[in-house]
Amino acid sequence: MEFKEKVVVITGGSNGIGKATAVQFARAEANVVILDLDVVGAEEVVSKIEAEGGNALFFQVNIVELPAVEAAVKAVCEQLGRIDVLINNAGITSDASLKKMTADQWQAVIDVNLTGVFNCTKAVYPIMAVQGSGRIINAASVVAHNGNFGQTNYVASKAGVIGMTKVWAREFGRKGITVNAIAPGYIKTDMVKTVPEEYLQEIKTRTALQRLGEVDDIANAYLFLASERASFITGTTLRVDGGLIV
Repeated sequence: MEFKEKVVVITGGSNGIGKATAVQFARAEANVVILDLDVVGAEEVVSKIEAEGGNALFFQVNIVELPAVEAAVKAVCEQLGRIDVLINNAGITSDASLKKMTADQWQAVIDVNLTGVFNCTKAVYPIMAVQGSGRIINAASVVAHNGNFGQTNYVASKAGVIGMTKVWAREFGRKGITVNAIAPGYIKTDMVKTVPEEYLQEIKTRTALQRLGEVDDIANAYLFLASERASFITGTTLRVDGGLIV
C-alpha cells in the first residue's frame, strides 16, 4: 500500500528491467507511467498491468529530445496531478574497442544513457520541487566502477550517471528529493543475451552467488530506494551484482 496513488515514471519500461520494475510498482498500487520509443512492447506492459488490476499509462517519447520529454511530463501532470518517483532506466549499448568505435556509436550511447537522464531529470525536478518531495533513481552499472573491454561509450555514460547522481543529491536535498543510482551486475536481459556463453560462465564463477541476476532483483532495489524505508539515503550508488569480484 506504500505506493498507493503515487505516480511513478519509468523510462525504458517496455522490456527487461524496466518492464519488471513497471509491473512491480503497479502491484504495489502505484500509478505507473512508461516513457519509451517501443510502442508494441510498452502497450503489452500496460495491458499486463491493467489485466492485474493496476493502473498504467504510456507515452511514446525519445528521451534524447528535451522538448519531447517536457511535453510528456506536462501531460503526466495534467492527467495524474503529480510525479513522485522517476526511474531513469532507459539505456542502450553499441560496443566496440576504441580503435574500431565510430563517432556515431559514441554519440548514440552518450545521447541516450547520459543526456537522456539529464533531460528527464531536468523536466521532472520542478514538479518534485513544488511538491517538496520526490525520488529519482538512475540506472548506472558495475562497469562504471570496473571498466569493461569494448565499452568506452557505455562505461563513460554510466560513470557520468553516477557523477550526476552525486551532484543532484546535493542540489535537490533541500527540496525533500533524494537521488540515488543502482549499479546492476550481469542480469538476464536481452542485452546480456548477446554476451558469449563462455564469458557468462566465467562471470558466474566470479560472482559470490554463482548466478546471473534476475530482472526482479533490480526492480526490487528500485522499489526499496523509492520507499520511505530509504528516506535518509541519497547520493549513493547501490551495487546489485551478486557479489561480483573483478
